[in-house]
Amino acid sequence: MTAQTTVAPGFSKSPKGRVGMLGMIASESTFFGCFLVVYLFYIGRSLNGPYPGEVLELPIAATVCLLSSSITIWLATRALSRDRTNVFGLWFLATIVLGALFLVATAQEWSGLIYEHGLTIRTNLFGTTFYSLVGAHAAHVTIGIVLMTLVLVLSLLGYVHVRDSERVEMLSWYWHFVDAVWIAVFTVVYVVGR
Repeated sequence: MTAQTTVAPGFSKSPKGRVGMLGMIASESTFFGCFLVVYLFYIGRSLNGPYPGEVLELPIAATVCLLSSSITIWLATRALSRDRTNVFGLWFLATIVLGALFLVATAQEWSGLIYEHGLTIRTNLFGTTFYSLVGAHAAHVTIGIVLMTLVLVLSLLGYVHVRDSERVEMLSWYWHFVDAVWIAVFTVVYVVGR
């Protein structure tokens, strides 16, 4: 007599991918939590300028792009789970484009801070903590875009199917995490820290 394993709807028999992604998100949350605490600790402790209130502007357009990408990746994963690979590809491409627009806006902000205001990572404590925190987030966005681009290329080549929807969903969890981190970074750096 063999025992049958019952699995709740929506969960696979092997939750390794989900557990692995949750573990990664937990460790990265700790990483960003430390960066946020350090940033908050050093607010106002720079001995020389420029200071946050003098040079930082609210990155509204960049924020709208990044947060909108959570919607597009959700639509993409939903389309793939329904075996609509063409629709999946369009929504995934939209997610990549929105993430890339966020990075372009970040690069433009940094260019202005460096060349117009003389703020570098070595200028003062604000520069050191700002570039470290925002740069770590931008690196995570870049990683997400690279992974999504790889999945999109594989999809265009016909290698991504409905059976891969759970794997793509795990990538979407990472992307939602990157968006959630941006909300925390935006609040700490551009609202509280100014």
